[in-house]
Amino acid sequence: MNHAPTSHSRQGFLLTRQQQDAPQGIELLYWLRAADEAFSVRIPAQEAVFFIHDQQRQQAAAVLAALPDWRAQKVALQDLRSEPVTALYFRSLKSYRRASELLQQAGIAMMEEDIRHCDRYLMERFIQGGAEVFQQGDQVRLRAADLSPQFRILSLDIETTMRADKLLSIALYADDFELVLMRGQGSDREGLKFHPDEAGLLRGLMAAVKAYDPDIFIGWNVVGFDFRVLEQRAQALGIPLRLGRDSQAIQVIQSSQGKAFVRMGGRLVLDGIDTLRGATWQFESFSLEYVSRQMLDRGKLIDHVGQRGDEIQRLFREDKEALARYNLEDCRLVWQIFEKAQLLHYLIERTRLTGLALDKVGGSAAAFDNQYLPLLHRRGYVAPEYATGQSGLGAPGGYVMDSLPGLYRQVLVLDFKSLYPSIIRTFRVDPLGMVEGLKEGADESDLVPGFNQAIFSASQSILPGLIERLWQARDRAKRERNAPLSQAIKIIMNSFYGVLGSNLCRFYDQRLSSSITLRGHQILMQTREEIERRFGHQVIYGDTDSVFVWLGDDYPEDQADARGQELATYLNGWWQQLLQQKFGLPCHLELEYETHYSRFLMPRMRHSEKGTKKRYAGLQQRADGSQRMVFKGLENVRTDWTPLARQFQEQLYERIFREQPWQALLTDTVHQVLAGERDSDLVYRRRIRQPLSEYRRNRPPHVQAAEKAERQWLAQGLPSPYHPGKHVHYVMTVNGPEPEEFLHSSIDYQHYIDKQLKPVADAILPFLGYDCESLIAPQQNLF
Repeated sequence: MNHAPTSHSRQGFLLTRQQQDAPQGIELLYWLRAADEAFSVRIPAQEAVFFIHDQQRQQAAAVLAALPDWRAQKVALQDLRSEPVTALYFRSLKSYRRASELLQQAGIAMMEEDIRHCDRYLMERFIQGGAEVFQQGDQVRLRAADLSPQFRILSLDIETTMRADKLLSIALYADDFELVLMRGQGSDREGLKFHPDEAGLLRGLMAAVKAYDPDIFIGWNVVGFDFRVLEQRAQALGIPLRLGRDSQAIQVIQSSQGKAFVRMGGRLVLDGIDTLRGATWQFESFSLEYVSRQMLDRGKLIDHVGQRGDEIQRLFREDKEALARYNLEDCRLVWQIFEKAQLLHYLIERTRLTGLALDKVGGSAAAFDNQYLPLLHRRGYVAPEYATGQSGLGAPGGYVMDSLPGLYRQVLVLDFKSLYPSIIRTFRVDPLGMVEGLKEGADESDLVPGFNQAIFSASQSILPGLIERLWQARDRAKRERNAPLSQAIKIIMNSFYGVLGSNLCRFYDQRLSSSITLRGHQILMQTREEIERRFGHQVIYGDTDSVFVWLGDDYPEDQADARGQELATYLNGWWQQLLQQKFGLPCHLELEYETHYSRFLMPRMRHSEKGTKKRYAGLQQRADGSQRMVFKGLENVRTDWTPLARQFQEQLYERIFREQPWQALLTDTVHQVLAGERDSDLVYRRRIRQPLSEYRRNRPPHVQAAEKAERQWLAQGLPSPYHPGKHVHYVMTVNGPEPEEFLHSSIDYQHYIDKQLKPVADAILPFLGYDCESLIAPQQNLF
């Protein structure tokens, strides 16, 4: 009797995805996290695919004649120019990559050739995070499943010598696990184990990871430093660093975009800095010390933050247990930052919405592809080759009105909620929709005009539907107070314009991007005109999706909120009526009353009577009756200005806005500077953008200071800390800029008065009938 092979299924959330060549074809390997364990799935005998135009099929066949493991097949698909395409299938990744090279050299256009097959397999099945795995005999298939995973997380941090050429210690932390592996002699105790050498440290690390069995490692610059150093030391010692679930040595890989990532089977590595930035957190500095102080109100365990490297070496020599506590505390800080910011929750929601891998940094184009391409294929189209859409059409960015400079009372801000996504949704902006809208014989009643000769089909589109789904999901997330999900959706929706407007993306076409931005310009200008026509209030500024409405200095402050709500309600109804009359379209534009400033400053441009753009300050009235100072684009929020200027601006403007005495603050601050009482606030902080050797013609002050410091470091036999991405801390002296850590000359106090205090004061004082120079001249003469 023949028995049918038994079948079973199980569910899990995707951890890692890999592809490799095997005798039967391309093999896909996925690791998933189930409720009780992590498990792997192998899908054998796969073919990778990309597309070429039918008219180049014979030429491609000649170019690839000597290449094995491929075939061409006519498919019922076309590109967005309605040209038919042929699919090229490959049974090996080696042939796939070689074919791409040969066809590119031959000038044969390829479409979707950059999509990894392990990603395409998931994308075409709409698998976005959760998957159900069906296995019947040797046959394995996956389908989408909705899961909320519980991962095992492990925070990792290493300490090294100053040159990072030897490991000192390795710390691991979770809420149920603590361990520090220390090189050298000592007595083991719970949570601290000593190893005589680096080889012992690495073997101890592998044993600890295997025992705890984490799904995800987290850390701070953990890919660019910790795992990179671990891999380098393991290679130098000839020890395969087997930290993955597949017992293979880890690989630290640099992508073509310059981003590093760690490849290990069944485990992911998430960097705290990249994850915070991806979730749109912003900090003056992304050092662990600074971020932990801001978020957790505490920092590292070493007091001498400026000489941390020296202190770590001293503790290793003299007090290894103190070093262990320091090392472990860094792990704990990262863990608690992830927890406080709900970063893992954010990444899970992002994956469930877009299909992006949990450890993917950036990825807005890939997120767009994952959602758009499967639907496009089902409409009979393939994506275009990269950046082949129309350009040179004049597609400006967001609209920024000319501002009316002044010091105002009672200014309201009205903001269009997610303006660009709502324009896409309302005006049917879409790559496929433009193809259908521009076809000869298209039904005119179904057409929506764009800009730069773009026309869109109201009914044949994909992107507006994706926006609508995300919009509804975000509204649900807000009702449920699911902040990570709401933030993930906001970032995804706002990235769609960037995908259509970037020549690095496959759907780039300025007819698409201009139909968004120029429509935004039109919406803001018409909104301003209607406010001024209907209500008589002057709009003093507008920026991308906001208008700033001056009610008038005599307008009753206690009635401002009600006026803001009235304006928003009227304008939303007006836009709905206008779009229905003009285009026959439902309106998804939504204007919100955002905030009320009881005092508001719109400065002038320096040496000009014109108003600034993207720079203002105001005293914001909160719903609970409290007030707070808001600075946008001014010195107070710019890290390239000194603490002196930033503190002075905040204090001066707040006193003026609150109608408190302010003249003494100005003269006292000048006196303190000249007397040397504010020296600690005179340090500039600027980032190095390129190697110091490449600053030839233009050598700004921070580069000059870095070069002076570099000579000092090298003289001590230590590597220079100044490379792209690092900040330089320097002071202006009578002998020019000097690094804070090697300060030799007297400080040039007049520089700080002229370049830091005066510009801040003169942005607001002329509106009060004063100028800074006349007020501080007597003070300067005292010195």
